[in-house]
Amino acid sequence: MSIAENKKAYFDYHILETFEAGLVLSGPEVKSAKKGEVNLKGAYVILEGTTAAYLIKAYIAPYKPASVYQRNYDPYQNRQLLLRRKELKYLFGKSQEPGLTIVPLKFFLKGGLVKLSLGLARGKKKFDKRESIKKREFDRRKKSLIDA
Repeated sequence: MSIAENKKAYFDYHILETFEAGLVLSGPEVKSAKKGEVNLKGAYVILEGTTAAYLIKAYIAPYKPASVYQRNYDPYQNRQLLLRRKELKYLFGKSQEPGLTIVPLKFFLKGGLVKLSLGLARGKKKFDKRESIKKREFDRRKKSLIDA
């Protein structure tokens, strides 16, 4: 079940591979995420060598019933990603290649746990984006003609 999706990432990047990662979250953050109060717009992933990965600038709203206990809560705080060592080494090697980056794609639930889908991506050029827009518009027109 998808909680939040980074639609801008699919428009700005060619997604080459996807990975699934767990997150280190506090209890109120998990409850807020399960309610769908998450925004990945402008979020990105950084790697700290081959030892750790962090999700930066992802917004998880403060959980309202726990707001009494969370006085200094920062909704944009850095959150550690839980990946296998082999995946971390692979992503670190790929992120060193020119033109490749790691972007968060979507938050989702899997077996009651909050997970994050990561994408190894290459940026699109302007003409690629125009092509995506043309294809999207064509599909909308085609669907409207079929439905009518």
